[in-house]
Amino acid sequence: MLTLPPSVRVYVAAEPTDLRKSFDGLSALVSQRFGEGPLCGHLFVFRNRRGDQMRVLFWDRTGYMIVAKKLARGRFHLACEVPKGATHVEVEAAELSLMLEGFDLSQAVRRKRWRPGVRKIAPSKQSLMDARGIALPRAT
Repeated sequence: MLTLPPSVRVYVAAEPTDLRKSFDGLSALVSQRFGEGPLCGHLFVFRNRRGDQMRVLFWDRTGYMIVAKKLARGRFHLACEVPKGATHVEVEAAELSLMLEGFDLSQAVRRKRWRPGVRKIAPSKQSLMDARGIALPRAT
């Protein structure tokens, strides 16, 4: 399982890519297809025409890295349906991990999860506290 900070995004190319390209060729594709700067620190994923190879390009503050995988049997499948005319889709790191393991996520169902939200407190219930956690009287 990949462990990436939430600030890192994962972009997957919608169309097959010629994986004979190396660092410069793939970084040029990032600018063209994704509309992103290849030095932004996000992960950019490319598949070949047959779907049995994947390459992940990213910048790690000192240079480009390419992580490549070729399946011995089977094909890589995209984690979600690609909208018509889209050049790429954004997936989560967990979905990328499953894709790299060869899972077909097209029939998977994402369950709703709790996400922390902004809690709104009425101004009348807000109180000031000192460093020890003791409520201070309001100035009138």
